[in-house]
Amino acid sequence: MLKETQLRIGIDGFNLGLEKGTGVATYARTLSRALTGMGHPVDVLYGLDIPKSNSPAIMEINFFDTLCSAPQPRKRSIFTKKWWQDRSQIIIAPKVIKIPITGRIDARSFSERLPIFDRLFNARNLFRKAEEHFRLTGKLMPIHMNNPPQIMHWTYPIPVQLKGALNVYTLHDIVPLRLPHTTLDNKTYYFRLLKKIGEQSSALCTVSEASKKDILSFFPEFDGKLYNTYQTSDNKDAISNYSDEECVTEIRSKFNLTPKEYFIFFGSLEPKKNIGRIIEAFLASNCRRQLVLVGAMAWKTENELRYLDHGIATGRIMLINYLPERTLFALLRQARALLFPSLSEGFGLPVLEAMNCGVPTLISEEGALPEVGGNASLRTNAYDIKAIADSIRKLDQDDALCEALSIAGYHQATRFSMESYQELLSKMYHSMLSLAQN
Repeated sequence: MLKETQLRIGIDGFNLGLEKGTGVATYARTLSRALTGMGHPVDVLYGLDIPKSNSPAIMEINFFDTLCSAPQPRKRSIFTKKWWQDRSQIIIAPKVIKIPITGRIDARSFSERLPIFDRLFNARNLFRKAEEHFRLTGKLMPIHMNNPPQIMHWTYPIPVQLKGALNVYTLHDIVPLRLPHTTLDNKTYYFRLLKKIGEQSSALCTVSEASKKDILSFFPEFDGKLYNTYQTSDNKDAISNYSDEECVTEIRSKFNLTPKEYFIFFGSLEPKKNIGRIIEAFLASNCRRQLVLVGAMAWKTENELRYLDHGIATGRIMLINYLPERTLFALLRQARALLFPSLSEGFGLPVLEAMNCGVPTLISEEGALPEVGGNASLRTNAYDIKAIADSIRKLDQDDALCEALSIAGYHQATRFSMESYQELLSKMYHSMLSLAQN
């Protein structure tokens, strides 16, 4: 790794404030751990609906109370006094306030959700207001804070810019533009936002060569400031702190599942994950094992999930909405294989997490999945239900294949170690600082 000069680096809590988290929330937490391991103090900026208070104790209490529930701001009836106040505040950025952390509040319930931080800040309803500000003005919302970090690393394309810092934004993928039918994003808003962020950022960060190529195909002007740092998986505790026997006990007692007698998919249940074809192919494979789906229902069409109810009713499919990390990894570690032939992935973190656990993986040729899975994954055609079914059947019947994929997966996963990730981050930050000084 490059010799590090200590930098104060900020990250946002845009996805960290969601009750059940997302892949981007995992990215933010892992980034905070990587930066801390590099010796950099980390500031985290949330945008929770916390009212201003002169009492530091109340501020700390309100932070954890709001983080727990993460309520959505109430909609105002139009043309009321409150509505006009809200509209006027869209133009003015909310004040950034430091949240005192005294240790008096028992925060152990948040251990899986909180990043590692040196200082914690909040700007009331920042992210909602910034989005409305951008829709109204076409500009990023400028925010100010005392003693800002040298680098502000936004973990998502957010229409906010921290003054006095070098701003870098992570663009995980460009799925809303490349596969517009698979997301509910406002594509015009998204396109304009990325273009503006590209113009005003000190750098842009992405997580694979596939994503970098896709981004540059839409925005060739980003070339020269777009860096690929890849990602890493930081789940050592969930893998090493619990024995196989403990995992077996947990999946038997909670789900009545037998080790290696089920396949698993985890992630958002949405079209870009190809969940409809996965379900249809699994049922068509007529394999003897079950399929366990773990994830929140993001959005769906009737075609996407038309066979799900049948699979559940016949006992071939189990649907689980959300699980804490320990239980999810207990399920993953005892699975026959991960089924992840997605239509597009900026990175494909579940594949790396499965390989770290020695679990065979089925992937598609789309997006970054071939980069992550390499030759350690079984590949299939994401758009061909028969091909997916044939691949599932191979994994179901061929013990030698699964053993070979398991061994190869361990080796492939080392390419995305924490040390490799930290080195790529370091190169990006040093390049930003060098350009800023010239």
